[in-house]
Amino acid sequence: MIVRPRPHWLRLLFVWRGSILSQILPQLAVTLALAITVTLLHGQVLRWKVPMNFVPFSLIGLTLAIFLGFRNSTSYSRLWEARMLWGSLLIECRAAVRHALTLVEGGGDERLLALRLMALVHALRHQLRGSDPAADLARLLPPAEVSRVMAARYRPAMLLQMAGEWLRDQRRQGRVDPAVVPALERPLDQIGVAVGGCERLASTPIPFTYSVIIHRTIYLYCLLLPFGLVDSIGPMTPVIVTLVAYTFFALEALGHEIEEPFGDSPNDLALDAICWTIETSLRESIGDRDWPAQPQPRNFVLT
Repeated sequence: MIVRPRPHWLRLLFVWRGSILSQILPQLAVTLALAITVTLLHGQVLRWKVPMNFVPFSLIGLTLAIFLGFRNSTSYSRLWEARMLWGSLLIECRAAVRHALTLVEGGGDERLLALRLMALVHALRHQLRGSDPAADLARLLPPAEVSRVMAARYRPAMLLQMAGEWLRDQRRQGRVDPAVVPALERPLDQIGVAVGGCERLASTPIPFTYSVIIHRTIYLYCLLLPFGLVDSIGPMTPVIVTLVAYTFFALEALGHEIEEPFGDSPNDLALDAICWTIETSLRESIGDRDWPAQPQPRNFVLT
């Protein structure tokens, strides 16, 4: 996630990091080269004048803009839903530890519950990004629990079960009044909902066919556009074509990037920072000041 103050309006015109320009530069170069060639040949291909004008491009461009807007809205909705799910993880983890501290009588080793929930959010981050959680789990859990979690296919779900087992043990030892068990279970249930929601987003992308249709239409539009403009605007054709192509290529690339919000691209969620916030918040609740190092932005990008 890009974290920086908004630059001056003039400097904002030349910002590179996070502008998507690095991803679409080859396509823009090809489009510009084609537009220059068409302009120099005045729309002729092997001495045959391509009979085109700007009218069909006006109609197709309007439709294409609507579809691109819908695609980007859908992608941003996925990004925002993912952020809401991780926000609920923070809220419910805090609530679970707070209830354990205030509703369990005689002290029920609340630190163990807190550590299991910290491990859960780190395990979820690694599962969503396809990375290895062993180092974070070893930092938070005893070796026997690390082995149990690493043997599971869905490690966040196993850690959630272990958090429920902590509550079961407290109930069996008579430290929890049966009347307050639902209050202790409710945050764990909501954590399960958030974990399942993240897994749903990660395993259900936007339909591939929809992406193919938009991608093909954009490229055909931008590659044929010089033939429709050269007769009306002449030498300005490469400039206008490149500007239009930048708009369409950039919107498509941005939509593709944020539709998978759990990656490590500049516009994805800063899961490292969110996990750090959850862990330090839970450690503070149990009186533990052994906080991990806070993630820092690199080139204005917070991972």
